[in-house]
Formats: sequence, structure tokens, C-alpha cells
Amino acid sequence: MEYYNKVIESVNVRFIRGNNYRLEKHFSVKDYRETENTLILLHHGTLKFGEDQELLNEGEVLFLPADQKTKLTIGNSAKKTELNNSQFKESKKKYLQSLSFKDIQNSEEDCISMISFESKVFDVVNFFNSLDIPPFIIRFNDRLSTVMEDLMKEVEVSYIGKERILKAETEILVIELLRHILKNRLFLEELSTNATYFKDPRLIDLFNFIKTNLGGDLSNKVLAQVANVSEDYVGQYFKMLTGINPQDYIEYQRMETAVELLRTSKKSIRDIGKEVGYKDTAYFCRRFKMMYGVPAGKMRRRESLINV
Repeated sequence: MEYYNKVIESVNVRFIRGNNYRLEKHFSVKDYRETENTLILLHHGTLKFGEDQELLNEGEVLFLPADQKTKLTIGNSAKKTELNNSQFKESKKKYLQSLSFKDIQNSEEDCISMISFESKVFDVVNFFNSLDIPPFIIRFNDRLSTVMEDLMKEVEVSYIGKERILKAETEILVIELLRHILKNRLFLEELSTNATYFKDPRLIDLFNFIKTNLGGDLSNKVLAQVANVSEDYVGQYFKMLTGINPQDYIEYQRMETAVELLRTSKKSIRDIGKEVGYKDTAYFCRRFKMMYGVPAGKMRRRESLINV
């Protein structure tokens, strides 16, 4: 249990989007794929997935790990239009019509809710994607479907603290998903063999050192000393376990911290740059704009307007 608690503590979760849909036209996509982890809650109607076209019952949830392909059929199989994923994405509005959660609750037509979220270990490894598990049905889990419904209600309001609520409830969603996997002993072999980043304490030491020393020297020479490997090997070692080289990861962490400081403090851009490890303010500003598409100052003004 301690191992799985470590997993949960290390996974950073971010809500991406939530949508409600009414079926306009029956369809089947032979290679359906979502680029983010996606949960589909079936309110009314018929939904099947996989080569065997396993049936989802009303009130149940289908989990689609990011980038995992599956055959997806929504509606009456006898009336369906056959599509590939590209064709469906290009003409999605012909098949699924957006509507409010309230309308879904009052509708007897085929309706679904879809929630997409990001779950990354130490902000770098796509957790569910890295496990290489297939799409699967979550049955008999009223708690999960209730959290999904609460999220969809929050998506449609404009109350203070909305972003915090979305994040908190998405974290609950992921915990419920992991609890379901463990309770039903699903994919335990994948959890134990594919999550290599939890088994190597040197990598965890690196993540923790980077997190607490963003403003300091994070050269490969320093990282090699932390991980107790050679300077020539540390980059290969880090990338082998995470899929990203350490300096790219460090820059991402520095910029994300800079964004948070822009949102929550009145520190100057120069001071923020220094705090996250950039002695040259001009270089910090160039890299910031390259990564986010807007200057640091403009992002601060935009955030100020949002938070008024």
C-alpha cells in the first residue's frame, strides 16, 4: 500500500476539458483515439468499444488512456456510419451535439459526458500512458460517476474559485480511478513492472533536488553528483526512465514556477527570472515567450484581469 500511496503522491493532475453531448447520428470509429486521458460517462443510450464491442451500461464509465486506440460505437449498430478517427474528428459536430448538463439530465436521448485530464509523474511522465494499459469499463462505481457529474456542473458555472474546484475534483477523480484499479486487481502487473520511476531512488532524488533548487546550478555535472552516476551518463539515464532529457525538464519546471509567481506575486520579472535560475533577464523573457507564446508581462496583465 505504501508503494501505491507513493504513486498517488507523485502524480500531478490537471483538468483539461469537460463536454456533454447528445447523439445526432449513430456512428462507429474503428480506430478511435484521444490525445489525453479521457473518461466517458454514458447517461442514456448505447455505447460499445473494442474489437469484441463490449457493451457499456447506462451510468457506467469507459476509461480511454491517452493515445490508446479502440473501436468505439455510439448508438444503434444497425444504423451506424463507419468512420476512421480522422474522419470523425473532422466532422464531429455531425454526430455529437454539445448541450448543458441540465439538458442531459432531462433528456431521454443518447447522451454522454466526456472529461479529459492530464496525469504526470513529477510533471514529466504520462502516468496512465506509460503503463500501456488498454481502454476498460468501470462498472458499479457510483462514486466515480458522481464526481464526474460534479465536475460537469462546475464546468458550466462562473463562480469564484472555479479553477481550484476543477483541480481538486479532478484529483479525486484520478484517485477513485486508481482505487478502482487496485480494488478490482486490474493491471497490477503493469503497475508493478512499467512504473520504473518509482523503483529507482536515484531518480526520485533527482526530481526532489531539481524541485528545491530551481534557482541554483542544475547542470548535468551537479545532477550526476546527486544521482551518483557519471556526468556523461546522467542525461542518458534520466531520459531512459522519463523520455525527456534533464535540461528540457528543468526548463519546463522553471517556466511553470515563473508562471505561478507571475500569477501570485508582485515580484518584478527580473526578480522572478533570477528566482527560477535565469541570471539574464532578456534571455529569460525570450525563452518564456517561446514556450508560452506571450511575453511574461502580458501574461501577468492577463492573469490580473482574470483574477479581478
